[in-house]
Formats: sequence, structure tokens, C-alpha cells
Amino acid sequence: MNREVLVVIGIGGMGLAIARRQGTGKAVLLADFDESRLTTAADTLRAEGQQVTTHRVDVSSAESVASLAKVAASLGPVTQIAHTAGLSPAQAPAETIVKVNLAGVAHVLAEFGGVVAPGGAGVIISSMAGHMTRLTAEEERALARGELPALGDSPPEAAYARSKRANHIQVQAASVAWGQRGARINAISPGVVSTPMSEADLASDHGTVMRTMIDTSPTGRIGTPDDIAAAAAFLLGPESTFITGSDLLVDGGVVAAMRSAQPIHSA
Repeated sequence: MNREVLVVIGIGGMGLAIARRQGTGKAVLLADFDESRLTTAADTLRAEGQQVTTHRVDVSSAESVASLAKVAASLGPVTQIAHTAGLSPAQAPAETIVKVNLAGVAHVLAEFGGVVAPGGAGVIISSMAGHMTRLTAEEERALARGELPALGDSPPEAAYARSKRANHIQVQAASVAWGQRGARINAISPGVVSTPMSEADLASDHGTVMRTMIDTSPTGRIGTPDDIAAAAAFLLGPESTFITGSDLLVDGGVVAAMRSAQPIHSA
């Protein structure tokens, strides 16, 4: 049987939750830079009855992502893609963050935009940080043209936020090409979610700020990987066929609380 293919890139907490929720009855292709994490995730899902293939990928490499897309297409019609791979300011310097979070997204959008099946859909995991920063008009125009502006000449925190804002523009631009194949692409901007990455961030110098954002948010809690998987299920599913090129903010109201307390001024 030629099953539909679900591709999940980045098998951290959110990626695994999405794979678990979306993978039943599909051929699941898991991809990550860390081979040991791939093996563990695949074993977990296989034990739960899923059909899983793994492939190591370096999203900062266009050639590596192209190879992954080729493997995905060989498994069957690629109907769902979830790209969750990324680096936080606590994990890497600015230059590396930009290579993974900005260039990596560009590679995934381009390569999977060429293999996604008609009626298929993808989600890119961005961040609420993208709603807390701005890009210049020229940077946004460059992104809309498919060009990648230099965002690494700044501290890691700024590079992270600006790369995540860039993801929103990248998804908007890519939605046109994906639409020509009869497919959709959207972004999700999570808030603070309980994953190994967020645990590292909470233990960093920025941790106090993050805890304050959680405590003063309307929901007053940290997010879970299942919260993000539920949002992904909506954007990948039949209930959202009129939604593409958009970003869904799933942050427990952190950005809303910040904006109500501190008005946003035009640049």
C-alpha cells in the first residue's frame, strides 16, 4: 500500500508530539541532526505501532535537505511536513543560529515545495520572539524575493528573534509557490514550551525574563508539546484549507500581555 507520507524535521519535544499525533496510518519520515535522538524517537513510535523511516539531516545544508526531500518522495505522496528544527540563543552563537533558523527554513521551503503532493500542507515552527522584533523594510523585501539578509551580526538573542520574524516572511513568500502545487504552508509561533531546548533557556541568563513572561501571561502556565501538536494538526488538516501563508501565535497570551502593557511603536 502506498501510504501518505508525514515528514517531521527536528525530533525534539514538539517534533515527537507532532509525529505521534499525525503519524497513525502514514509512512512517517523522521529527520534530525542527532542520530542517537533519531534512533530513540523511531524506536518509541515503532513500539506504538507506527511505520517509521529515519534520515539524518543538516538543515543548514541545501544538499542535505534536498537529499531528505528525495527520500520523502520515494516513500509515497508527501502530504504533511512539519519543520521543528532550530537553535536557541542558549545553544549556539548568532552565526550558527542564522544558518539553522533562517537558511534552514529556506532550504526546507524550497525543497519540500518541490515534492509536496497536491492537497498537502506544511508547518514551520517559528517563535513568539518573531512577534517581538522587527526587520527593516529592505530585509523584508529581500526575504520576499527569496534572498537571505545577513542577520548574524548581532547578539544571539537578537539573531534568534530576527530569524524567527524572518520565518514569517519566508512562509508568506513560499505560500505562492506551494499554492501552484495545490499545497499550503503556514507557520506556528510557540511561546515558552516545556522541551529540552526551553529547559536550557530557562537555566540561562534569560531564564528570569522567561519566567516573568509566563507568570504574567493570561494563561499563567508553560506550554506543552501537545499544545503545539494540536495547532499543527489544525493547520495540516482539512479544517484549514483556506489558510496559507499565515502564522499562528500559540504562546498562552504572552505577546498580548506585553503589548497591552507596553504599546508597540512604529519603526
